[in-house]
Amino acid sequence: MKTVLITGAGIGIGRATALAFGKAGYRVIVTDVLQDEGAAVAAEIEADGGTAEFHPLDVTSTEQSNAVVARVEAAHGALDTLVCNAGIAHKVPLDQLTDEKWDHTFDVDLKGMIRVIRAAAPKMRAAGQGSVVCLSSIMGVAYGWDEHVHYSAAKSGVVGLVRGLAVELAASGVRVNGVAPGYIRTAQALSEQHSLGPAGLEKAAEFIPMGRVGEAADIADVICFLASDAARYVTGQVVTVDGGLLVGRY
Repeated sequence: MKTVLITGAGIGIGRATALAFGKAGYRVIVTDVLQDEGAAVAAEIEADGGTAEFHPLDVTSTEQSNAVVARVEAAHGALDTLVCNAGIAHKVPLDQLTDEKWDHTFDVDLKGMIRVIRAAAPKMRAAGQGSVVCLSSIMGVAYGWDEHVHYSAAKSGVVGLVRGLAVELAASGVRVNGVAPGYIRTAQALSEQHSLGPAGLEKAAEFIPMGRVGEAADIADVICFLASDAARYVTGQVVTVDGGLLVGRY
């Protein structure tokens, strides 16, 4: 049985991704700082006939990242797939964007990825196979949004991380790709404090060529594809999944 570890898997895109891998027959290692939500996702997968376990993980901790990966590897061997999804997106005007707020976003959204990848890579390389999928954003590949400059910068960093690691790990048989979601119906997007809110999200559908806001499952299915043998010759790519938003804004 193949094993996938997903960070930030308690809610939103992470949850949908965990459920999708569960249906695909993977052993799903659900991780999150949200312990109740993470445990509920693992229980949901198992109730549906799948295999899952929950491990609390704060990706800002190198110690925790190393320990969780080591624990999973000791029980199940090298990871087949690692999905780096944990992230935060707080709206902060420039005049309030302190070093601490900037650093916290980078610590979760970018450095949080490398901590887990760094821990998992040695055994994946030794196994000669594996797939890493990192979550960027349309704000990391082409889109600007005021009061989110720290988030945009971190998610742009994810693109560079994907490219660099893809080249470094390719000879070992490990592929590294990314997904850049557009407007997706998640708790983050529905937050009026930090994002569009419910009304704004519905209004966004008016200028998305496909006529609707994305669902978390729309992203999860692309992540599953990138992890699969169907994408065996794909590495170093960041796939934008936005209903045509970026090509349709003219």
